[in-house]
Amino acid sequence: MLFPDTPAVWSVAQLSRYLKELLETDEVVREVWVRGEISGCKTYASGHCYFTLKDAEAQLPCVFFKHARQRSTAPELRDGMAIAAGGHISFYERDGKLQLYVEQVELLGEGALYLRFEQLKARLAAEGLFEAERKRPLPPAPQVVGIVTSLQAAALRDMLRVLRTRYPLARVVLAPTLVQGAEAPAAIARALDFLNEHGEADVIIVARGGGSIEELWAFNEEIVARAIARSRIPVISGVGHETDVTIADFVADLRASTPTAAATAAVPNLADWLAELQERRQELTLLLDDLLLRYREDLDRAERELARQSPRSRLERLQQQLDGTIETLQSEMQHKLVLQRERLRGTALRLHSLSPLLTLARGFAVVRRAEDQRIVISIQQVQPGDRLDIQVADGRISATVNTQ
Repeated sequence: MLFPDTPAVWSVAQLSRYLKELLETDEVVREVWVRGEISGCKTYASGHCYFTLKDAEAQLPCVFFKHARQRSTAPELRDGMAIAAGGHISFYERDGKLQLYVEQVELLGEGALYLRFEQLKARLAAEGLFEAERKRPLPPAPQVVGIVTSLQAAALRDMLRVLRTRYPLARVVLAPTLVQGAEAPAAIARALDFLNEHGEADVIIVARGGGSIEELWAFNEEIVARAIARSRIPVISGVGHETDVTIADFVADLRASTPTAAATAAVPNLADWLAELQERRQELTLLLDDLLLRYREDLDRAERELARQSPRSRLERLQQQLDGTIETLQSEMQHKLVLQRERLRGTALRLHSLSPLLTLARGFAVVRRAEDQRIVISIQQVQPGDRLDIQVADGRISATVNTQ
């Protein structure tokens, strides 16, 4: 007996330790192989891998530690793989659960779910449902966003928050549906058809949060893929986490890694618009300032040219030229008058020097006949009785010729 002094009432810790030691000393589960299909597989940064091994009737939590994985020749594990896992069963006291501590892994096949996934994927791909040519662009600024998801999903709250924050101008139309379980595929298809019949949505988001391959399987069913393919409205698929891939992702017009990413892709960011608008406003202001500056320079040039071509300007220039001409003429006339005056003075001096008055002043006289004022230079010019005018320096004397 592991606990010889068994208390009447066990504490949780006591019972957990008992179960742990019981399992670790049991010959059957100390070294055991278990076959099943992998589900919920996740490898952490530490290198440890956690998954569930399941079949149609039960499931068993498993942990594949890094040191064991490094010794194993098995490939990277993923959901849907059928394996045989060898290791030992123990009780994990902290979480209160049994789990298989895996030491070795052998592949048994791809597993039923994974095989169904690959078969449907290949068939739809052959029909061209995954082709890039048939995918439609998303509207840049949708007025109405349709959402196909569960009312209880945390992903719905996240999407509504993103839509409200990024683009509050958009209205949301919700088509609630089951997102897991046997009835979920048909419900999802009906919700998609409803939004297309409703006709208001500009874009549709089909989404749910993360989960195991079984929980996400509704989005791997053909009925959902067909509903997405026949949608007249562009469809964004946002199913699971970033590493989860479904058939819906291949058929949708856009695959988003998460529901939040799908909401982000569906609408523009109003803050980006406002920032871009402010940037364009600044650019427009600079362009207008530059344009006004060029217009102002053109106007200044036109005003200067108009002033240059103005009649007033020409008249002012002509008046200035006339003033200059008059001044030049006056200067030339003055110069000529001075020259003429000097010439006249010289001539007067020469005439004065030749004047008979000077001769008269020296005692000579000028005799003229009174009747015709002809100068008498010879006695032959007069007869007795002719009257004469005799000019002396200070006057005239009248005389009569008596004899020759």
